[in-house]
Amino acid sequence: MAAVEITAVYEGDLHTTATHGPSGATFATDAPVDNEGKGEEFSPTDLVGTAMGTCMLTIMGIYARNHGLEIEGAHVRVVKEMSADLPRRIVKLSTEIEVPLPEDHPRRAGIEKAALSCPVHQSLHADMEKPVVFRWVG
Repeated sequence: MAAVEITAVYEGDLHTTATHGPSGATFATDAPVDNEGKGEEFSPTDLVGTAMGTCMLTIMGIYARNHGLEIEGAHVRVVKEMSADLPRRIVKLSTEIEVPLPEDHPRRAGIEKAALSCPVHQSLHADMEKPVVFRWVG
């Protein structure tokens, strides 16, 4: 099993800086405005939605590459909804994926299956709503 180390430092004022061990790449987070932050960066829960959307595109890209398809320009929109009650949690990630191929493409089912099989989508709690809509625009 491959392991990846990610570290984070609390910088104060609800800000953190995370570092990806293998590459050294960093990014910052801030608490959202609705949870005592300034919303100056992605919040940790924003990153869950970001992870799912980018994971779906990545797995679609692997499928496309393995089948000789070009999907550059595909894009995703994820809308995150938080609970109104406690404990605070993500209750819904609504996702729209635009695919630059025709609706009747013979690999349509494979591309959609690839997106839905992304590890992040598969790892999220079963109680979380995760509707996905595909838009074929080629």
